[in-house]
Amino acid sequence: FKQKTAYEISACLVGSEMCIRDSLNSIASDHLFMHAMQTNDWKKNGLQMYKSGKGCWVTDLEDNKFLDMMGGLWYKSSGYGQQQIADAVYKQISELSSPPAYSTTPSTVELSGEIASLYQDKKCRTFFTSGGSESVETAVKMAKKYQHLNGKPKAFKVISRRFSYHGSTAMAVSLGRASYSDPMGPEMIGTIYAPNFDSYRSPIPGDPDIEEVSKWLIEELERIIIHNDPETIAAFIAEPVSTSAGIHIAPDSYWKGIRELTEKYNIVMIADEVITGFGRLGEWFGTMVWDVVPDITTTAKALTSGYVPLGAVIATEKIANAFVGGKKETFSHLITFGGHPVATAAALANLKIMKKEKMVENSKEMGIYLYEKLLELKDLRYVGDVRGGKGLIATVELVKDKKTKESFEESKNLYGIMPKFLRENGLLSYRAGDLVSVCPPLLINKDEIDSVSYTHLTLPTKRIV
Repeated sequence: FKQKTAYEISACLVGSEMCIRDSLNSIASDHLFMHAMQTNDWKKNGLQMYKSGKGCWVTDLEDNKFLDMMGGLWYKSSGYGQQQIADAVYKQISELSSPPAYSTTPSTVELSGEIASLYQDKKCRTFFTSGGSESVETAVKMAKKYQHLNGKPKAFKVISRRFSYHGSTAMAVSLGRASYSDPMGPEMIGTIYAPNFDSYRSPIPGDPDIEEVSKWLIEELERIIIHNDPETIAAFIAEPVSTSAGIHIAPDSYWKGIRELTEKYNIVMIADEVITGFGRLGEWFGTMVWDVVPDITTTAKALTSGYVPLGAVIATEKIANAFVGGKKETFSHLITFGGHPVATAAALANLKIMKKEKMVENSKEMGIYLYEKLLELKDLRYVGDVRGGKGLIATVELVKDKKTKESFEESKNLYGIMPKFLRENGLLSYRAGDLVSVCPPLLINKDEIDSVSYTHLTLPTKRIV
């Protein structure tokens, strides 16, 4: 198969599914870089490839159906097979695929207004990007220039929380330093790390309750701000729920405390909602759960439900107005495909579907149901903790010892075993190991959630020990 031409491969389409799969695997083996995957891990048995999807389900080349419990990669919010989005994309690309330089189209303008109608600050302004990493890069740049225009010319430092994930571009990857990121250094000058919120393993001795942990973290953040000189700090960035740090749900006091500190020291608060934005936590934006309004919000993924790449940076009126004036105030930032009309047309159709089918409300209701069902697993031998309850995002943490909360050794290869185990039971999750993440499309129903929880999101004893 290695020498097959495109014509020969297309000819296979009228033949067996095995021919198609083997041909594609041959090409991939020689020429494809898979994102964040070791080539040797998939070359032997071939790639997982899918040909269709509907709702929460996808079908592979051999016609096997699976429930996608990760919603793509945290983004397939309105589910698979939404024909209205495909129609909107086709209409836009047929009429005008892209506008001339320094101009726009009605779909992009309309989307900025639609986002404002959903956001806390109805007078916000949106800068469109191509995805999440670009959104974070844009937000940090915007925050720094805002500070320079408003009396903090020395502000260049950015505080992020340890083990968070804010993107994979050179600057974004230095924020948080998620364990699976691949920083090549040197990291962005001025990056400062603060402790992340952890509801399972307390950062302070003893057995403190969640409010004591919240109080300590806020006090520690203030110590970090003071130690690093508030006049040099431009921004603080954090995800409402950090998936890379274990999906821990913080109390109201935590986020309100952060908002108070950023206002006290004139630090731009950036909420990284690339994953939590547009309904994941049962509200249009995650910060709404805690009734906090950040200065800048980064989004992507669920804005189009992954049908077309698109990201957005939402600035409150206060931030946006700083860039209205003359040449000095201009936000001189440009991304070639940011706000691409085909993508914004997809986003408008996606949001229309989500509103019509009340997917955000369903996320809140089904999120509670999912959490309650997963809690039934806590009596299992290796289930140390179950976290969730705020929208359709949850995790089951597997531990070697429930009393000490000791994790399994890497040699146990849980991130190799768990995805295979789940797939054997009709479930898909690339993010499954000692943390088994559950982040399905927002249209999931109770019967589908029952199939996720009943499959036992843990391993038989013989597979681990």
